[in-house]
Amino acid sequence: MKVLSAIGLTKRFAGRAVFQDVSLELSVGEAIALMGPSGTGKTTLLRCLNGLEIADAGTVTVGSASIEPSLAPSALQGAVAAVREKVGFVFQGCHLFSHRTVLDNVMEGPRFVKGEPVDAARRRAETLLEKVGVAHRAAAYPHEISGGEQQRTAIARALAMDPSILLLDEPTSALDPERGERLAELLRTLMTEHLAVMTVTHDARFAEHLHARVLRLEDARLVSR
Repeated sequence: MKVLSAIGLTKRFAGRAVFQDVSLELSVGEAIALMGPSGTGKTTLLRCLNGLEIADAGTVTVGSASIEPSLAPSALQGAVAAVREKVGFVFQGCHLFSHRTVLDNVMEGPRFVKGEPVDAARRRAETLLEKVGVAHRAAAYPHEISGGEQQRTAIARALAMDPSILLLDEPTSALDPERGERLAELLRTLMTEHLAVMTVTHDARFAEHLHARVLRLEDARLVSR
């Protein structure tokens, strides 16, 4: 089942096309690895897919919500909010809250965005930390855990919002090959639970272990490998 569709996306900076006329589809249980040389706009494209940035042209559709640059500001804001309810984002470097524990980081979104009661948010966070393999680090702070544990915590934090799509920006950049393979195994398991995954990566081995369909951004165009 298709969960995300992008049609004709174009983004320009200072008049230069970072990418143009990009179209893709992502389905439940599928992984896409977006690859290509540095500076070709891969992260910018990923950010356009959940409304962190708005493309200059084209449409991103998730469920019944569509982000289009031609929308009036209030309608665009509503569309972005609706898309983000379905799309989790894991940043390069994880961006965990340094002053909060691993458990509190995962509880943050459900408590303060969704308004869940503390006890319910804690139970869900504990379940997710167990699923991603860092439950034993729940009381630790980000600076006290490894890069791999930070990455898994960031994934648990994104999953706490019940997305149907998970976007990851260079998730193996701080991981050694073995931890990268373990991350791919975790993501494949999550994909069997009705999750779709799209990742920006330079790591061909990670894409292979993820069983991902590889797309490349080259000369502002999206091409299959």
